[in-house]
Amino acid sequence: MSHTALEVGATAVRTRVVSDADIRAFAALSGDDNPVHLDDDYAARSMFKGRVAHGMLAGALISALLGTELPGPGAVYLSQKLDFKRPIRPGDEVTVKVTVSAVEPPRAILSTQVLVRGKLAVDGEAVVALPVAKAS
Repeated sequence: MSHTALEVGATAVRTRVVSDADIRAFAALSGDDNPVHLDDDYAARSMFKGRVAHGMLAGALISALLGTELPGPGAVYLSQKLDFKRPIRPGDEVTVKVTVSAVEPPRAILSTQVLVRGKLAVDGEAVVALPVAKAS
């Protein structure tokens, strides 16, 4: 997608189920083995009353959408604001949504959201460097 084709209001959406395997793989990759993510007994006694996915796993799902769909391949994260509103649990179907808020080449600003059952779980804003146009 060229800079001129990227318009304010353009949106990309992806839905997936966050599995126990996803949470365990993220814990292994990140080194974050906090028991609130991995231990049912511990998490049951936490403020969440059960296991929750890592907040940054939601951030990674946003990153995937930015880098593959909107703005797409070649886009590079410059910054991300994340406000965690509600937990994402193993087995939850999440909808990740990014919407272009502003295009200021060589950057774009996008609203980022992760929803669970239609309710906002993560709200944020990303700034990305736009992909370099391909040579013809």
